[in-house]
Amino acid sequence: MSFTVIVPARLASTRLPNKPLADLEGLPMIVRVARRAALSKAKQVVVATDSSAVLDACQAHGVQVLLTRADHVSGSDRLAEACELLGLAGLDLVVNVQGDEPLIAPAMIDACAALLQSRPQCVMSTVAHALEDAAEFANPNVVKVVTDAHGLALYFSRAPIPFWRDGQGAVQPGSALRHVGLYAYHAGFLRRFPTLALSPLEQIESLEQLRALWHGERIAVHLSAERPGPGVDTEEDLQRVRALIRGGA
Repeated sequence: MSFTVIVPARLASTRLPNKPLADLEGLPMIVRVARRAALSKAKQVVVATDSSAVLDACQAHGVQVLLTRADHVSGSDRLAEACELLGLAGLDLVVNVQGDEPLIAPAMIDACAALLQSRPQCVMSTVAHALEDAAEFANPNVVKVVTDAHGLALYFSRAPIPFWRDGQGAVQPGSALRHVGLYAYHAGFLRRFPTLALSPLEQIESLEQLRALWHGERIAVHLSAERPGPGVDTEEDLQRVRALIRGGA
């Protein structure tokens, strides 16, 4: 299996300004993410950014980096440009690792890529894990996914799905899956994705992957036995991840 990891990074974070450059025990977060991803089986790990500051930070620490346009609407648009700049062929595998996941499990990256390679009927793959906490289930910031009998995504939502009619808002054991924002794509689909019309569901839920489902594409879902390491969205998240890294994570 051969695949490329691309890490999109921009500085315009509303909750945590300059997030990719946040210090994590002596290294910028984007560098820690790239180095963590490099522990996977990826043939190369590339940061794609619109920021000269991120470019400089990556180059200073030996991380491969591309400077992309500043007018991209989404991370997928930035990935599509990166595929062009890297000269990737249509069936080449690309894994999108978020730039705020410094503790992402390398094995999870490998599993996501391997799943897409094994599912030629799919244009994307992603990851989910069992969700049993009622507060997380109800939290709109925790994205849920439901799948069919073959492990293909039926729908992603911020709502608590599947809703247990007789459970009075509880989570039915073994039914709920939390979606992990890790994706594998074929490079050809990534280049085509920005040309697809926005879907009403994508706009309602603010979930970009719903565009693929809306247009009839299939997304395979890897069911992970473990939860991913914590991401960084807020200052509190940053402090927690710093503590974990100091502890040897």
